[in-house]
Amino acid sequence: MQVDANTLRKGHVVDYNGKLWSVMKSEIMIPGKGAAVIQVEMRDVRAGVKTNVRFRTQETVERVQLQEHEMQFLFSSGDDYTFMDQETFEQLVIPKDIIGDPVAFLVESMVCTVMTYEGAALSVELPQTVTLELIEADPVVKGQTASSSYKPAKLANGVRVMVPPFIEAGTRVVVNTADGTYVERARD
Repeated sequence: MQVDANTLRKGHVVDYNGKLWSVMKSEIMIPGKGAAVIQVEMRDVRAGVKTNVRFRTQETVERVQLQEHEMQFLFSSGDDYTFMDQETFEQLVIPKDIIGDPVAFLVESMVCTVMTYEGAALSVELPQTVTLELIEADPVVKGQTASSSYKPAKLANGVRVMVPPFIEAGTRVVVNTADGTYVERARD
């Protein structure tokens, strides 16, 4: 659908020069002389390349409507990850590079939000946190204070995180999937 360039906001997806671009940042600039323009920082959804484009405020651009699906992660095979739609039970194979770094936190039967356009997956959003077990944790160094120090530990999926000194190997912890940081000790 055609929209005015000055309505573009972060998160919108537009069709520009035959490619899909995700808006990262937009800013209206009013020069001292001449018409106002909108400066848009965009990232190519498929290639990951960033670019900056200036539109006149009265210009129109093609905004793309994405479909959002709740999908369950089934299994992985090499660099391909298979998900199943919760409503239609159709399976979709998504390459590792579309999922990105959070792929390490994927657990069987995890329900994720998958954004698609014309049947092709553009992004996969994992739940905000995941509970995993620590398999390895460094011993506490005497004299460390619990409030400001952290020690390295290794999760069951092989990811290294920094945890407070009182957390030991075998403890289940909650980890943020976006950046891989420790949140809290699991309550289960």
